[in-house]
Amino acid sequence: MTKSIEQILQQDQFTKDDIIRLLQSKNEDEKALFAKSSETKLKYVGRNVHFRGLVEFSNICKKDCLYCGIRASNSAVNRYDIADEEILKAAKFAYENKYGSLVLQSGERSDQKFIDRIEKLLKEIKKVSNNELGITISIGEQTKETYQKWFDAGAHRYLLRIESSNKELYNKIHPKNEDHSHETRLKCLKYLQEIGYQTGTGVMIGIPFQTYDDLANDLLFMQKFDIDMVGMGPFIEHDQTPMYQYKDQLMSLNDRFRLTLKMIAVLRIMMKDINIASATALQAIDPLGREKALRIGANIIMPNITPTTERANYLLYQNKPCIDEGADDCTNCMEARINMADGVIGYGEWGDSQHFRKRQNK
Repeated sequence: MTKSIEQILQQDQFTKDDIIRLLQSKNEDEKALFAKSSETKLKYVGRNVHFRGLVEFSNICKKDCLYCGIRASNSAVNRYDIADEEILKAAKFAYENKYGSLVLQSGERSDQKFIDRIEKLLKEIKKVSNNELGITISIGEQTKETYQKWFDAGAHRYLLRIESSNKELYNKIHPKNEDHSHETRLKCLKYLQEIGYQTGTGVMIGIPFQTYDDLANDLLFMQKFDIDMVGMGPFIEHDQTPMYQYKDQLMSLNDRFRLTLKMIAVLRIMMKDINIASATALQAIDPLGREKALRIGANIIMPNITPTTERANYLLYQNKPCIDEGADDCTNCMEARINMADGVIGYGEWGDSQHFRKRQNK
């Protein structure tokens, strides 16, 4: 006998088939899913929403991911690398505006000059914030030694998206060479956990060739890997990438949006006390996209505090919102969004993953 959505939602554990049913839910069933995830969020992480001031400090990248607008082969991109003083100014802004935390994100590099620069920057950010600003970094695959160096310098959270837990699908959206290896990505996630980072990952939702089976496996992968934080958003195609040729095979943007909300909702029920980010890409599809994600399970939001002159050049996908707002505008906008989503801003707090803290205390 087929289980109803209500019966599935009463369970403590979901099978892959259960997850697929939830991801395919519509109308009243979808409402039931969102009600359950919202209730789970309030019970386990509360109404607090934490800011992560996002600084996309460089779009120079050695990788050539087939879906990404700043891939190395895209000669149409205006490359930039923000000066250290500008990054520190953004960190000071985050600190003075009580964001609690900062995210440093860039294209991927692993040359010694870059590694040393990040180490120095991390120490400087700690200095200008009296050691009070939490730091997340998202700078791709590195050696364990590099991750350790950055951890020792002050970073304590790291986001490295798996992009897909299905190796075959991963290989379809990346070039076939040793610089783009699914095994390396998994190994790096393991290194981050071993060092003691709060470890985050995520997937793109609605990419070409992806199935509901893949997405269900992605959620089960995150649960099995015991991840602390997740950032996942809808795939939005970019016309200067090889994947653009498959645009006619994609589900509609609205369907990708709804599916992303369902992925967030199901994951919140599965992993009750992790941090889940409300992705900027949601707002690229729906003006209220980020609020909707906060209502049904997300508890992290990332105001973009990259100096405005360079924001338009960090386009992983097209129609990215907020590229012409200053940091103050972005803060005011985020506050309004969180209030609309009935959230409370955790000013001045790191907003660490409760999941991570519990695991550390075991």
